[in-house]
Amino acid sequence: MTDTTPTQRVAELIKDFRFAMFTTRNANDRLVSHPLTVQEAEFDGDLWFLVSRSASLVADIAKDERVGISLSSNDSWVSLSGTAELVEDKAKVKELWSPTVEAWFTNGPDDPDVGLLKFSAESAEYWDSPGGKIASLFSFVKSKITGEPYDAENETVELSGK
Repeated sequence: MTDTTPTQRVAELIKDFRFAMFTTRNANDRLVSHPLTVQEAEFDGDLWFLVSRSASLVADIAKDERVGISLSSNDSWVSLSGTAELVEDKAKVKELWSPTVEAWFTNGPDDPDVGLLKFSAESAEYWDSPGGKIASLFSFVKSKITGEPYDAENETVELSGK
């Protein structure tokens, strides 16, 4: 592992994730997770998503802005807690636009149904298996043979003063 702060480590891990599960509370106060594509690779405490304005998660965050995001790969996992809001910023929508987004919004970035969702992180917890897939496999096998716990890095990080 490199010499980084826990916050920088969270940012390093997040840049490798493409998809997130975005958890809200629905009208019945039940937790519901929605799959979303992470639009920006540089994590500075905020994550951006392009969503349908008519999606249930938009109604959920209008009722309760507190949300959770989980991201995972074969050898690392990140859980974020924070708030979300729908933001009006056509320039940001166009900045984040990509051919992948067109699969959901065929009318382009000016489609009135395209919503810009800003997630502001307050805290994070991550688990990382140093060394990638092969090291993860090795640690798993070592754990099974020796009975010692799986070798993984875990830390909880406060990201804002909220």
